[in-house]
Amino acid sequence: MQEQLRELLLERCRAMEIPMVGIAGVGRWEHPPFTPWMPEAFYPQSIFPEARSVFVIGLPVDLPVLETAPSIYYHELYTTVNTLLDQYTYRLASYLNEMGYPSVFVPRDGYGGIEALLENPVAFFSHRHAAYLAGLGNFGVNNMLLTPEYGPRVRFGSVLTAAILPEDPILEGELCTRCMACVERCPARAIKEGEYPATLTDKKACTENSERLSRKGISPCGICLKVCPVGRDRVHFRREDSAMYTDRARYPAYHRAWKHVRSYGRKK
Repeated sequence: MQEQLRELLLERCRAMEIPMVGIAGVGRWEHPPFTPWMPEAFYPQSIFPEARSVFVIGLPVDLPVLETAPSIYYHELYTTVNTLLDQYTYRLASYLNEMGYPSVFVPRDGYGGIEALLENPVAFFSHRHAAYLAGLGNFGVNNMLLTPEYGPRVRFGSVLTAAILPEDPILEGELCTRCMACVERCPARAIKEGEYPATLTDKKACTENSERLSRKGISPCGICLKVCPVGRDRVHFRREDSAMYTDRARYPAYHRAWKHVRSYGRKK
């Protein structure tokens, strides 16, 4: 029955054209794979005591749009992906409820806006850690979850369910190349050179930068995501050479395009 329910959920995801799906039992939160780890209050079973499994989905952030960041173009894509994640996880939770399994979706951004993040730069649930435990990727220097398919250019949503579902294996092997491009290009100097999780992102500095961009209508920043060399999407979009972001002489057409997009939708 568990395998059958899993297949029904996967079929639903295929029908909704969701490219990334992973499942983790809530027991994985109780056995931290590395330290420091989150407090128990952030475990799925602490948020929804009926939870026995976490069903995680991922949607890609298209690299050619992200390359214009910070811009109104990326801002709109970011909003669109978040909206889809909320809609899809809500529909999946509703489907599980109809099947007789108490389930809830977790909103993509559960922190109430930039102003709230400035006071406390943490959401009540980490989709990135859920995706890690569900086998969809592992963490890089930039504190983002890197995936084989899209590097860090993917956003996640989660469903907490009472259904006991077969788990996916945690991804083995490090994806981060330690190229340090994210460290060097971060405009807020929020990323420190080191190995995750010993060196974590300066969330306050990152949030303050996002707040400045938000006032201009072009948040989030996205630079550490676009310069990361990991992900098969770089091959798909013919972006293997990350030097294109700094070498204007060799890539003039791209720089003209990015400049054009960044010239619009920006508040004074």
